[in-house]
Amino acid sequence: MNIRTTANENGHQELCIGDAAGARHLNASARQAAGSGDLHSRVDKVVATASAHAAAVDRESRFPQEAFDAARAAQILGFAVPGELGGEGIGVADVADVCYRLGQACASTALIYAMHQTKVACIVRHGLDSPWHRQLLRRLCTEQLLFASSTTEGQAGGDLRNSAAAVEGEMRITLERQATVISYGAAADGIVTTARRAVDAASSDQVLVTFLKSDYTLEPLNGWDAFGMRGTCSSGFKLQASGQREQILPDSYEKIHSHTMMPFAHLAWSSVWAGIATAAVGRARGFVRKTAYRAGGTLPPGAAHLTRATASLRTLRSLIAASLQRFEAASADQALLESIDFQTGMNMLKVNASELAISTVMSTMQACGIAGYRNDTEFSMGRHLRDILSSPIMISNDRILANAAAASLLGGTPSSLRD
Repeated sequence: MNIRTTANENGHQELCIGDAAGARHLNASARQAAGSGDLHSRVDKVVATASAHAAAVDRESRFPQEAFDAARAAQILGFAVPGELGGEGIGVADVADVCYRLGQACASTALIYAMHQTKVACIVRHGLDSPWHRQLLRRLCTEQLLFASSTTEGQAGGDLRNSAAAVEGEMRITLERQATVISYGAAADGIVTTARRAVDAASSDQVLVTFLKSDYTLEPLNGWDAFGMRGTCSSGFKLQASGQREQILPDSYEKIHSHTMMPFAHLAWSSVWAGIATAAVGRARGFVRKTAYRAGGTLPPGAAHLTRATASLRTLRSLIAASLQRFEAASADQALLESIDFQTGMNMLKVNASELAISTVMSTMQACGIAGYRNDTEFSMGRHLRDILSSPIMISNDRILANAAAASLLGGTPSSLRD
């Protein structure tokens, strides 16, 4: 897989992933089923729909139904599934690029898509030896199912590596958990959730379980009237589920988390945030150009902030591109995936990307001045700023930094720039 760049209509460099000949094309049957040509054109339609409804999704704090109807029509919910199971075998870099493009249109749509694809990645990378999960992946492709995630519960908050609720039963299993957050839970076709392996298991002895909508009920615990990312509908629910033991993924959650869930999620989320930042830079550039034109070529005072925003966006995109290459290089090497250096690097990607994205959007608002501060102008940064401020909170940066402190003590000081 090659990573290249092209300029978009705003002059920014976009990450484009494909073969040496250009854009990736689907096989004939997939093109016919999707009703369009290559992946890029299919995603274009979803991006256009997401953009058209983004303001309403934010204003009404509702699930972006139109965007996901378009995603199903374009058949991009299951495109990361291997070809023999009905998917297209799309890799992490392609998924990240779709997240990036959706992030420029509607942050809530992009983040939901990123969370869904993270669950798909966990099932693909850790469930292919399970007949039940292979059949689930086939259904995902034919029915374009949407998967939600439940990893946050009770007082533990975002501590993904500890669970309070336990799987009970032998052949037939049950699970009941107080899930303080299940993003888009009411709109999902299935939920992928962490749990203790058994009632007598330690909180860190976890499994990942897949439940379809017919397997569970959701009882609302709290609503979702948030500052930003309002369309993710990240309400809390009491989750009561039952199913077969084979619905538990074969690998331990410890392995799934370190090999797939954490790095994949941080790559996908960071791509969403980069998309938001890119959209904000595009607006700021439009403002500076329009103001300079009206002033006979004289740049407005905020032009310097556009320079800063452009530079920080470039740094953010480079960070994500390097991290994508690092993950792809390590994906087949279990020892490398579990190394302290790799784990710390992927965790710090999330911290650094969120901080860079916030800095970028703040600079764009300063570039636009009052036009960016107001909600009723074409250069408003209100939604972009509110959405991007969620980035250091969803799995707290403070928690990540605290957990990485021990690894920092073990590391040495590089002796040269090449180390």
